[in-house]
This record gives sequence, structure tokens and C-alpha cells, in this order.
Amino acid sequence: MLRYLALLLLFTIIISCNDKKEKKEPIKTIEKKEPIIKEFGFIFNNYKVIKDTIKSGDNLGLIFDKYKLPDSLKTFEVIEKVRDSFNPRMIKIGKPYFLFLNKEQPNELQALVYVKNAIEFAVIDFRDSVHVSNKRKATSLKKRTIAAEIEGSFSETLANAGASPALASRLAKVYEYSIDFFKIQKGDKFCVTVYERFIEDSIYAGVEKVESTYFKHKGKDFYAFPYKLEENQKVADYYDENGNGLKSMFLKAPLDYFRISSRFSGRRFHPVQKRWKAHNGTDYAAATGTPIKTTASGVVEKAGYTSGNGNYVKVRHNGTYSTQYLHMSKILVKKGQYVTQGQVIGKVGSTGLATGPHVCYRFWKNGVQVDPLRLQLPNSEPMKKEAKEQYLKYIEPLKKELDSVMTNKFKE
Repeated sequence: MLRYLALLLLFTIIISCNDKKEKKEPIKTIEKKEPIIKEFGFIFNNYKVIKDTIKSGDNLGLIFDKYKLPDSLKTFEVIEKVRDSFNPRMIKIGKPYFLFLNKEQPNELQALVYVKNAIEFAVIDFRDSVHVSNKRKATSLKKRTIAAEIEGSFSETLANAGASPALASRLAKVYEYSIDFFKIQKGDKFCVTVYERFIEDSIYAGVEKVESTYFKHKGKDFYAFPYKLEENQKVADYYDENGNGLKSMFLKAPLDYFRISSRFSGRRFHPVQKRWKAHNGTDYAAATGTPIKTTASGVVEKAGYTSGNGNYVKVRHNGTYSTQYLHMSKILVKKGQYVTQGQVIGKVGSTGLATGPHVCYRFWKNGVQVDPLRLQLPNSEPMKKEAKEQYLKYIEPLKKELDSVMTNKFKE
């Protein structure tokens, strides 16, 4: 009897376990949801989207002809309707565009988005009636101050500090009268406060403006603050911590990027004539076609060709100073023309007595050729007393911020 009860109990337990197994919930399969993509005011998931770029020979007509337009519209009708807001000739090779097609009828075009740049775009919309919207993505400005010590090139140092390497050319422009950026060396330090633009708070779109900057170069301090002395002044000039203008009457060189291949000398072996003679100029080597800038404003005194100079331009700046630019591949100004400081007057070449592409820069003071790299050249006009007081008050917090960041960054 006991044996029978034990078998019955065991049988009951087995049935109970099987029941529990059968009552277990089935394993749920989690479906992967397609990520929702939103851009240009469209939810991409709602359309069949084609991304392409404008190619040589493309035009709006050719693009539209590949697809069915709503309401039986003809391509030429659409182009006429949008012409006032979207000039068909504005499209450029290499620019991206997006086509939004009807998911139900994949050949029916609902909209075209033409991307002008990182921020601006145009929408030709067919969903209701044909209309064009020229739009901009939401952007914001963020301020930050960057400080670093030069390691390698200036661009590399900026990149390592989390800044755009393109800032290098902006700062080179600020200091073009006082620092030769090709001579920046390891151990130099800098600090710069910038406003950077971001698209939709996340995509970096570059430096909007430089608010203040400081360089320690060869043991010397160089501050620079942009400031407008006149309310109607379009572009700010840069001044130092004492209100002295950074802009001098002359640029330091006629090229933006260069290397000095031959200096002013009373005795140099001429590479073409193969004899010793004076070299009354400074040679700046650069690639053929590099823009040559006049180093100061003035009037073109001569523009032409000689067998020695090649294509050349001579500019008279005032009764004291003149400059000359030799061996150009192309002259871009005429005799008698007024040119402003920094204006491109020609392109680097190797015409005349030249072994390779460069510009020979010659400098006259009171009719005598001199070495401009050894001259103390005149600066811009000083600020008036009242303007200087206002300026110094304006830059006080900016300078304080630069000094504070530098102190904290380079604590000894």
C-alpha cells in the first residue's frame, strides 16, 4: 500500500511540473524599428529618398524628366513657376541634392532639395501646389577660449587643441603685419577667444569671429583685439593692448605662403647669368599662379615686360616709397591704376631671368633700393585720445580673460 501511495505521489509531481512548463509564456521577438531620419523639414522614412550630386551637363529639366510630376505638370511649366525663387542656372557641379519620391508610386516626385552649402538649402515642393522655399538650418554660436603651446606646425597645434586648423589662416591674417607665421617655433604660446558656429547645436560649421587673441613669439607679447573706430566701418581693424594699430603701411611680404629663396645682398652669384653681382631684392619662392599682393596702397607706375624682369609691376606709394614685383606669369593691373594694400596685382611665374617660379620683391626708399626686412616701416595712424579711452575700457575684460586662461594653462 505504501509503495502504491509513493508511486501516486511521484506521478502527481511529474504532471504538475509538465503543466508549469506548458504554461510558460512564449519568447517575444523584438522587432527592430527603422531609425527615424529627419532633415530639411522631411521625415525620410515617409518617402523613397534618392541622394545625388549635380554632374556636368545636369540641369533641372533633365532631373525632372526622369520622374513623373504630380497633377500632370510639364517640366517647362515647373521651371517657369519656380524661376523667380530658384534660378535654374544657380545649380553648380558637385553640389548635392535629394529627391523625395512617393512610396506608393516610386516614380512620382514629391520634392527636390538642393543643398547650397552646409547651412542653406532650397526646396522645390510638389506636394500641394508647386512652390519654392529657400531655407537655413538652425545655427547657434558658442564662445570658447583656446590656449596651447606650439608643437609641430601651427595648424597641427590648433587641431590637437580641438580647434579648426582653418583658424590658422584667420590668425595669420590678424598678425600679418607683426608676426611671420613661417617662423613660429616650438615653445611659442597662444591664446584665442573665438565664436564658433554650430548647425543644429551639434555639427561644427567653423569660426564665426575672433574676439581677442594673444601670442608669445620669441619671448615677445602680441595682443590683438578687433575694433571699429567708426560706426559705419564695415570691417574692424586690429589693435594691441595699448591701442596701437597692428596694421602698418606695408605688408611683411607680397605672398600669403612662401619661403625666402634669396635675400637682399650686395654680392650674390646669379643663377642664370653665372656671375657675381648685387641682388637688390628679396626672392619669395612659390608655386606658379600663386597670387601676388601689393604690400601697400598706391598707383601703378609701370606694368610690362623686360628681358631681365620678365612680367613686372612697379607701384609708387607716396613721395618716399615704391615697390616692384618681378617674374610674374600674369599681370592683373594697368599703368596708372590705383591699387589698395593686399590687392592681387599678378600671379607668380618664372618669366625673364629666373630659374624657377618666384617673385622678386624690390623696395625703394627715397629713390634708393633697400632691404625692407631691415627697415622699421611706418605703422597706421594712432588713435585719438577719446577713442583710445573707450577702446581700453572695451578690451579690459577681454584681456583679463586671455591672461587668466594663459595663467591657468601654463602654471609654473
